[in-house]
Amino acid sequence: MENYLYAGLLLFAISYPLAQSFEHRIRYSSQWYALFPALLVSALVFLVWDWWFTEVGVWEFNPRYVLGIFIFGLPLEEVLFFFVIPFACVFIYEVLIYFFPKDFLQPLAKPLVYVMVPVLLGFGFLHLDKLYTSVNFLFGAAVLLIHFLVFGDRYLGRFLFAYAVHLMPFLLCNGILTGGLTEEPVVIYNDAENLGIRIWTVPVEDTIYSMSLFLLNISLFEKIRSQKTIAKLGSL
Repeated sequence: MENYLYAGLLLFAISYPLAQSFEHRIRYSSQWYALFPALLVSALVFLVWDWWFTEVGVWEFNPRYVLGIFIFGLPLEEVLFFFVIPFACVFIYEVLIYFFPKDFLQPLAKPLVYVMVPVLLGFGFLHLDKLYTSVNFLFGAAVLLIHFLVFGDRYLGRFLFAYAVHLMPFLLCNGILTGGLTEEPVVIYNDAENLGIRIWTVPVEDTIYSMSLFLLNISLFEKIRSQKTIAKLGSL
């Protein structure tokens, strides 16, 4: 049964958001017209990255914990990861908007960009010898900056809140994938390509990786949603 571990983790991650997608208050399913295209575009970006890092040995997947079905060298579960996890993350984002309609973190959004972008760029260029660290931090800076240039601070406060909330389930899921509860990790990182700093068993770079994945989906999701709103207003 060990080979069902990764698949079971994905099932656990999506079960509650999917079950609650039709709940009458949040009505998450009514936003799928914007969500699914966002998931697809984001997944394509991250799957290319994932495939490349697997090919060059930044990480590998333990055959002990996967089903054994591979697509372009990636386990099926890893491909599904880039749909399942953002689906759950955007669900958190939408739930928090409903229950906390005031965007109380918006005042922090612009200062965050002014601080985080230079810091991420600095770390990225400082560690060009470590592929995961450098690419991850530089990509994170790019996603954050592009989002800010397109939207300003309009959604960043809500994203920050959702990102902070998502850190607990993120560390739990990634901790399991990186060997926190198993004899061997599901995803085996080459520590020569990262800083070697772990939160539990999770490489610290994963917090930025998750930020980029989450924010890219929010950017695409909100862009599609806003276009529909503009189209509706134009038809009035």
